[in-house]
Amino acid sequence: MTSWAAIDEELARWRDSGREATLWWRDDDAVDATPALDRLLTLQRTHSVPLALAIVPAGATPALAARLSQAPRIDLLQHGYAHSNHAAAGEKKAELGPERPAMVVLGELGAGWLALERLFGQAVLPVLVPPWNRISPGLVSALPEIGFRGLSTFGIRPRSRLVSGWVQVNTHIDIIDWRTRRFAGAEAVLGAFARALAAVRAGTDEPLGVLSHHLAMDEAAWDFLNSLWERVGGAPGIGIAAANSLFASREARA
Repeated sequence: MTSWAAIDEELARWRDSGREATLWWRDDDAVDATPALDRLLTLQRTHSVPLALAIVPAGATPALAARLSQAPRIDLLQHGYAHSNHAAAGEKKAELGPERPAMVVLGELGAGWLALERLFGQAVLPVLVPPWNRISPGLVSALPEIGFRGLSTFGIRPRSRLVSGWVQVNTHIDIIDWRTRRFAGAEAVLGAFARALAAVRAGTDEPLGVLSHHLAMDEAAWDFLNSLWERVGGAPGIGIAAANSLFASREARA
């Protein structure tokens, strides 16, 4: 396929420069033990790929905690609080936007952390994944004050460290077309992958993130995700990293 050829060519450029691209995997919206989650964990185990699972605290269940306790190589991240939209009518959806007082939003996030800590203990990294990948800039600067050490959204990051001890590691390759809520198509996804590889090689030198949503994926998306990890696992010029190594922080929250 043309898009795979473009990726192979780009990875050759990485190798020629004596560098290796880094890929990581984040899946969003986990709340419960479901057949879709089982399918996700089976795929992860089959390919032995580290997975970061973003969990919605307000909906997280003991059944989810019990299921994940049996799954190795899974890092847990905090996915907002309730994944509720508070944006004004006609605006893009956001839970962590500027519409509400910052103290209210930060209070929810703190409550969400406590809920995750009760269910999952030390398995949760102090990393925030904003629902819809959107967060008000005014909130970002306050996140370290309530104990977060990392942020993960979507797209090329402006810089890796916003403040001392703080790391941003984003995703760049979304396999779902949210206008149709179906698989975006192999050509579109692989094209985004190739462009991101080129942009990172030329500039930001950041890890590249694959983004999936196990509760929203159709069969074509599942098939592609399986073929992606089959293809890139062990491929020259690219390594697959775990979230805990990228954020490099399992320290206790302040």
